[in-house]
Amino acid sequence: MLIRAYIQGKEEAFGHLVNRHKDKAFTTIYVIVKDRDLANDILQDTFIKAIHTLKGGRYNEEGKFSPWLMRIAHNLCIYHFRKAKRYPHHPLEERGNIDNDLNFSEESIERDEIKKDNVNKIKSLISRLPDNQREVLQMRHYAGMSFKDIAESTGVSINTALGRMRYALINLKKEMEDSNTIIDFY
Repeated sequence: MLIRAYIQGKEEAFGHLVNRHKDKAFTTIYVIVKDRDLANDILQDTFIKAIHTLKGGRYNEEGKFSPWLMRIAHNLCIYHFRKAKRYPHHPLEERGNIDNDLNFSEESIERDEIKKDNVNKIKSLISRLPDNQREVLQMRHYAGMSFKDIAESTGVSINTALGRMRYALINLKKEMEDSNTIIDFY
């Protein structure tokens, strides 16, 4: 009803759509870009693109506005990173200040080096995955998204999202075996 009302010229209807879907769209974007300001910019672009599509008479997914909007948001995130020729920053790369006492013992330094080496090994392995597998793995493990949310965000079925995760894990294991990569646990 809101979409129809907006297309018919009732501008306030789009405001209701924005209020209804902005939080979910923002979360979807933020999970991918890991930057609040950038997520807000892409959120704005998402709604602008939705307006242009609706006003242009090209919207044809009646009753499926939320998944359609999430797909726009997701595609704009991917476009941003392709345009910038870089990939999103992942929580795996972030290392918090675990030891506030500034313990400089050799054991602590060695542990830090092992952690750093593990992070680099895992990043390298993940970077070799196909884009669709890497994306699902990141959304699931780093963002804690459910497979239902991943499916909606990427515009695929839950079974496809599950399959991509399965193949990502299989491929990671194979890469580790092929390259004799060993993750050290201390």
